[in-house]
This record gives sequence, structure tokens and C-alpha cells, in this order.
Amino acid sequence: MSISVQNIEESTAVSPIDVAAAVKGARSAVGYSIEDLAVTCGLANGEILEIENGESADPAKLRRIAAALQVPISAFLHI
Repeated sequence: MSISVQNIEESTAVSPIDVAAAVKGARSAVGYSIEDLAVTCGLANGEILEIENGESADPAKLRRIAAALQVPISAFLHI
């Protein structure tokens, strides 16, 4: 099975915890707080926290976060 944003939660190769760490790392690398990222990508603080805590890996939200951080979505899918 190839790993894509559409099947990330079903994949055993990339877990939501791996995605969470990648998102948090990318956010920190650009110096954004959770609030900064929320404003930039149009998500609520709680939605970003769910992703960064590994509770969610919603592909649509990940695309918005990647666009706001100006990184490819694939940056969140590497182990």
C-alpha cells in the first residue's frame, strides 16, 4: 500500500503520532505558536492541538497546515 494523505490513518507505516511530531516540528521551525498557525490556516486552536497530540490526522486539515507553513504535505508523512 502506498502512503498518501487519503489513507494516512489506515497506514501502518505512518502513525498519527509520527504526523503529530512532524507537524509540531514544522510549526516550531517557523516560529509559530499554535495560535499563530490557527490564524494562518483557518483552523481552531483545538483542531491543531488534536493533530499535534496524535488524536487526529485529518487529511484536509493537514493540507491547510502544510500550506500555511509553506511545506509540502509529504513533510508530515516521513518517518
